[in-house]
Order: sequence, then C-alpha cells, then structure tokens
Amino acid sequence: MNHDGSQATDTSCVFCEIVAGRVSSDKVVEDDQTLAFMDIDPGSDGHLLVIPKRHSTDLLDVPPEDLVATTLAAQRIATAMYAELDAEGVNVLNCCGAAAWQTVFHFHLHVIPRYRDKGKDRMELPYEPGVPSDPGARARYAQILAAAL
Repeated sequence: MNHDGSQATDTSCVFCEIVAGRVSSDKVVEDDQTLAFMDIDPGSDGHLLVIPKRHSTDLLDVPPEDLVATTLAAQRIATAMYAELDAEGVNVLNCCGAAAWQTVFHFHLHVIPRYRDKGKDRMELPYEPGVPSDPGARARYAQILAAAL
C-alpha cells in the first residue's frame, strides 16, 4: 500500500488490472495483501498464480511483508491441492527476470500441483537432474556468493 493507504498499482500491468477488477480472472482466494487466480496457460491441472496486490516488479523488488504474505498464501494453497485435487506433489516457482522466463513483470509465485498422470500434468524438467556439476565451479560460486552476503 502507498503511504496514504491506497494500493500501489501499475495500469500497464495485467496483474494490477486483475487486482483492480478491470481484467477478469478465475479467482481462487483473496485477502488484504494477496490474490490467487488460475494460470491461463497451466502446466498441470490446477496450476495457479499467487500475487501480492501491491505492485512490485520481481523477487528483487518485492517488499518483505508482501513476500511473506504471498509465500504463506502459496503454502495454504499447496495444502489444499493435496487434499482437494489429489496432487502427488507441488512445485512453487518464481521466475525473476526475462532470462528466467518471467513474462509478467509483477512479482508472482506459480503454485503447480503435480501428478504422475501425464494427462493431468504436462510439465517436464528443463534440465537433467542427477548430473553433478564441477566441484571446483561449485566452490567458486559458493565463495563469491558467501562474500557478497
């Protein structure tokens, strides 16, 4: 919210327009800080998005209180996915920046129920798990990031 209590929005942002009610969505749950709605291009049956109502561009921009509220909403939704959709797993995914597949520049979390049944789950891993990286490279990245933090 802005200092005057109004919601911070960006009228060029489709997610802000959904929050404002000017663009329709299949809403799932809403509270004072967050909104969850179905993804229009889902990777699996039940795939949805959770957003903070206040506009922020991405993970690097989202205020801590909105990050916490959005993450807690995603956790509640994931629990419901297991109970109500018979999900066998759940992915929570954030794409931060165009190189990381972000296409709508309003912070959001994808909450994706996962199923063994490929008729309900169209997602595939984008990389091959179980292929270890170079130990020297891992150590260098760890050292660089540790020094920055």
